Amino acid sequence: MRVEGSYSVYPVRAIIVMGVGGCGKTTIGTRLAQLLGNAPFIDADSLHPAENVAKMSKGLPLTDSDRWPWLQRVREEIEKEANRLITGQNLSLSATRKIIGERMDGKPSSQCLYVVCACSSLKRSYRELLSRSDPDTPVDVQTHDTVFLYIDVGKQELARRLTRRTGHFFSVSLLDSQLETLEPPDTTREAAIVVHGDDPEDAVVDEAHRKVTHYVTKNSL
Repeated sequence: MRVEGSYSVYPVRAIIVMGVGGCGKTTIGTRLAQLLGNAPFIDADSLHPAENVAKMSKGLPLTDSDRWPWLQRVREEIEKEANRLITGQNLSLSATRKIIGERMDGKPSSQCLYVVCACSSLKRSYRELLSRSDPDTPVDVQTHDTVFLYIDVGKQELARRLTRRTGHFFSVSLLDSQLETLEPPDTTREAAIVVHGDDPEDAVVDEAHRKVTHYVTKNSL
């Protein structure tokens, strides 16, 4: 997993908006995607298999064995969107290699595209899976690096939001189990940014956009 102080040579940045249920991942992620050039947005909740949805609807927390296949599918969707972006921007395989080669040589490139995904990503091991490239893919044809945007919200505020939320399979009864599972990202060891989600929505979006663009600029050749 790439850390602060290292540099990305890939043309696409996958921004994964993470946190426990009720922190605002989908709301903030959707608006952030718009600010990042109308980037494609993936809601990982929509990728859960029916068995996971049924389990959570009954107030039963997911286990690692429930989450691993789902996380793998999320990673695959991010990779698909990154490849679609490159195709849509007329970046052929040779052009992608050229961009990567220039960045490896320390030359600036204006090509930077985004994919935004809302996914809880509670454990570091989950984040490692989501940010890991396919080991069978050569470095010069890999498409993206991953940055996690953690929305940190207090338990009381999370409970208030979940109590008021309707039409979603995740209920307030699952909050404690998610907080117990949560391993907040260590920004000194992971490619991660933290924003304070207790603030008004507009302020959170502004902070997220500012920190993401600063981080990407700082960590790109």
